[in-house]
Order: sequence, then structure tokens, then C-alpha cells
Amino acid sequence: MTSRGGRQAYGALSVLAAGALVLTGCSKGGSDAGDNKKQDQQNAQRQQASIKFGDAADSTGPAAPVPGAKSGGSMEVLERDSYAHLDPAQVYVYNEMTVAQLLDRGLTGYKATSDDGKQHEVVGDLATDSGTTTDGGKTWKYTLKDGIKFADGTPITAKDVRQSVERLFAPFITTGPSYLQQWLANTSGTDYRKLLPDGPYKGKHLPDSVLSTPDDKTIVFHFKTPHPDLPYTLAMAGYSIVSAKGDTKEKYDKNPVTTGPYKIQSFKSGKSMVLVKNPDWDPKTDPIRHQYVDRFNITFNQQFEASTKALLADSGPDRTGISFSNSVDAGNLSQVLSDPKLKSRVVSGYQPYVGQMNINMSKPEMKDIRVREAIAYALPITPFIRAYGGTDAMEVAGGLIGPTVSGYDPAFDPFGKKKNPAGDPAKAHALLKAAGKLNMKLTFGYINTQEGQQYSTAMAAGLKKAGFDVQRQEIPSETFYDQVSKLNNPYDIFHTAWGADWPSASTVMPPLYDGRQIADGAANYSQINDPHVNSEIDRINTITDPVKSAAEWEKLDKYLLTKVVNEVPTAYYKATQIAGSKVGGLVYDDVIGGVDPRRLYIK
Repeated sequence: MTSRGGRQAYGALSVLAAGALVLTGCSKGGSDAGDNKKQDQQNAQRQQASIKFGDAADSTGPAAPVPGAKSGGSMEVLERDSYAHLDPAQVYVYNEMTVAQLLDRGLTGYKATSDDGKQHEVVGDLATDSGTTTDGGKTWKYTLKDGIKFADGTPITAKDVRQSVERLFAPFITTGPSYLQQWLANTSGTDYRKLLPDGPYKGKHLPDSVLSTPDDKTIVFHFKTPHPDLPYTLAMAGYSIVSAKGDTKEKYDKNPVTTGPYKIQSFKSGKSMVLVKNPDWDPKTDPIRHQYVDRFNITFNQQFEASTKALLADSGPDRTGISFSNSVDAGNLSQVLSDPKLKSRVVSGYQPYVGQMNINMSKPEMKDIRVREAIAYALPITPFIRAYGGTDAMEVAGGLIGPTVSGYDPAFDPFGKKKNPAGDPAKAHALLKAAGKLNMKLTFGYINTQEGQQYSTAMAAGLKKAGFDVQRQEIPSETFYDQVSKLNNPYDIFHTAWGADWPSASTVMPPLYDGRQIADGAANYSQINDPHVNSEIDRINTITDPVKSAAEWEKLDKYLLTKVVNEVPTAYYKATQIAGSKVGGLVYDDVIGGVDPRRLYIK
């Protein structure tokens, strides 16, 4: 298993990329300016590389100063989507993972080791180092730093870490990552909940043989099999530390007790959020983050076009404006990338996201593979890419493993989309006719954004050409992933994007396609439950050689798209973002998959 980061922040694919919600590891998408394929390839290949685990010296704060940075001032943040979740354990989509960089801390984290956002190492964040193991990854020990506190002034102890881990098993935690829980329970899918069905809330706890906290400073994880990727896993936003004293269960999702350099002064869901400095954050303990800006004023419901135009105009408060997760909209993208005067205010990069049209395998009418193949061949990809700005925003996808993940095969193109992104309605029509399903109803759930309205209309037209009766249904962007991850949702097809949580397909295939992962809130959106896929996931997960495992994951990718056809890959994402002229510290961070909010300052 190679290494890298919770996609999007290294986090899940529910996120928002160029207008598409993307989950990190998460969900989402980003790229280098222009149609520079060589630069794109270098960008993607760099992200496939392993990231080293740092020692105690690497994990010591404060973070290296940002050149030219100064403290003070308010920054305006223009965001399309409000935050559906703020409880770290529920955070697994791009926009939430990005703001979590300012609010939350975990045992480990990704430290940028260069000022361009391209070099990183995993270091101890609340812990003194990235973790120590003496038995190949079956046992991992962490020691907490001195002087770490929650935003209410309470010291962070091993008791809080235990609470943070044990509450992951509670029934109300449904949308975050599940790697750690599965590893501790030594099981696949959702069976991990049997280890501690009510979390810590009815007085039961994980035994010391699984999680031991012998004193206030020490945490030891005990796994039955080696998990050498644990430092990457614990760096995900979804495994940030929660206050045992302040744990309000479901209510924590709207009002968490933070650990990062900022705390939430106010949050009006769907409208606004204000972040202010957390006086209990000690920079001497934090090798990753800064606290230059006094206040972030976040405004929601700002579509990509609106935020881009405001930041391009660069007047009034927007001179100190930015968006953490909005991309430059399609209509302005070529201008933004080609104007030399804007170069210092624009960042671009490849994102770890792969877009995919999910075919809901739980629907009886989708049981016939000919129907699924008809959808795959008919679906036009051109409208999707055009909606986000063309090849500057993304490239046509072949398989489910993207170019930032080891094992990626650029030649794999099972439905001919790279050669013919407009689709093949004639071939699809023949398949549908053979299945006796001409004019069958197809409910297409689409994200209610400008981009989603645009591409879903054109995609629906392409499917109609093949003989489907397509009914589009809008889904609000803020709760999009919550809606499509419901088991009994009404949609036959819907689009999501997923980013590897670190640069291994072990963070793509199991969360998305393991049939034992079918549950409300889980990322198996297509609800595929294929015995061969399940057994291959178990087999490949035991391969510790990253090169061998990458090759096997790629074979599974090919099986899924040729023998099962539960997904239609659409695009590999890139992102371009713009800031006001008074915003300093602007960098595209590979691990975050966008702007790094931890470095920002006002000039």
C-alpha cells in the first residue's frame, strides 16, 4: 500500500470540485493551467509518490513561517456549499475537510515541507511523532505532546483520544471514514460496529487488547494484522480528536469543540460562518498550521460564477477574498489562466478525484447488465467536462483509478469515452432493445448547482437518444452526499466523485465497491455486492508490496468496468482557484487538493 493523504485533506470523494460535489477519499477535483499534458503528467505522477513518516524533530512546532506573512485582518471566504457536518467523525467531503484544516487536529497530520505545496511528510500533530511500531504495523504507539488544549481550555489527554475512537462505532456516526474501525475490529464492511455497538455512551469501552491508554499521554493501537499505513489514516480529518467532556453526540455536528488555530464564533447553516482565533491553540505544539488571519467571514450560496466574478473584480472586501473550495467557473476559466496580470492570484493543480456516474444496483430494473452497459455507452461525457471549463478543468476518464494513484493505466478505456466522449447512442440502443427495455424510465438525481443543471440536461438528452425515458430530479448541493448515500434513495443514476485517501487504490476500491460496506451514509453508492469483488478486496488488502498491490487493484478496476458495470467513469479532476489581490500565502496544496487555508495572510 503506498502512501499519501486522505483525499482532500487527504479525505473522501464526496466533494465539490469544479462544481461537482466530491467526496474525499474523499470526494472532488483540480489542474495546471492550459492544455499542458506533460506538466499535467508530472503533476499527477508526483502525487503518486509515497510520503515519508516524520520523527519527533519533524513534529515539533511552530510551523515554518510563510515568507512575507504578517498577522491581522479579516478574510472574506466565498463558498458555494454550507457544511453539512462539523463533527470530525462525520467529515469526509472536500469542503468540510478543507475548513477542518483550520478547526481540527489529529494524532498525525500532513506538514508541507516546501513553500509550493508540493512536498510533504506525515508528522505528529497532537502526538510527538508520526507513530512508532516495532512489529511491522500490528502495534502502534503514540505519545501526546505537552501543552495541547481544546478551545474551551481543557487539556487534551488520552481519554479524549479514546473517546474519539470509541464514538466512531456509535450508530449516529455514518458519513466519515471507516478504515480505523475496520482494522481495530479486524473485519471488512460494517461488521466493525459489533465491536462496540453503542460507542462509549453506555459505559462500555474497547478492551486494552485493542486500544490501550495506560496513562494520560499514551495511546497504543493493537491490530491483528499489520497496518503500516496507520499514520496516513490518522492524518485524515475524519480522525481528528473530539472532546470527551464536550461530546454532545449528534449535536456535536453543528457545534464542535475545536483543537486547531481557529474556533467557530457563529454558524448559520446555509448562510454564514465566522471563524476567530482560538487563544488556547499553542503554535509551539503545531508544526503544520499558522494563525495569521484574525477572522474568516464565510458566506455560503456563492455559486462558482458569482465567487469568480467577485474575486476577479477585486474591489472592497473582495480584495481580501478567497474561496477554500470553489473553483473558477467554466465561463471565466480560460481568461483567468491566460491573463499574466492574474498569475500571482491564481493557483492550479491536479486533484485526486475520479468522477463517476453511479448505477444504483439495488434497483430491480438495473439487474440486467445490458441495461447497465446501455447507460455506460450512451452517457455523453463532453457536457460534464464542458460544464466545468473543458480540458483546463478535467480530462476524460477511462478507469476508476485516476492518474494521481499508483496502478493507473492511461490506456484503459472500456466504453471508448477517451476516443468518443459524446457517447455511442446507437450501440446503447441496440443493447437496450436486446434487453427488451426500450423507453424504460431512468431517474437521474443531479446536484442542484449551475454546473449540475447544465451537464445533467445534456447527459439526459444523450441517454434519451439511446431509448431511455430520463426523469431528472434535483438534489440540494449541501446535502447531496447525504441523500445519494441513503440505501433506499429514489435515484437510478447519479454522479459522485471520489479521491483516494492516500495514493493507494486500497483507499478507492474497498470503500466504494465492497458489498459489505453497503449502509446508510457509506460510500458504496452503487450498492454493488459482488462476491468476486469482495473476495479480491480481502486478498489484495493482504499484499504489503505496494507495486504488486497496485497491479492487482488495477485488475479489479478492469473487472468492475467490464464484468459488472456498476459505474461509468467520467473525468479526472483539476482545480483552478483565484484570490483577491490582498491575499498572501496563496498556494495550491497537493494533499488538500486546493488552496491551503493554513498559510493565508492579508498583505
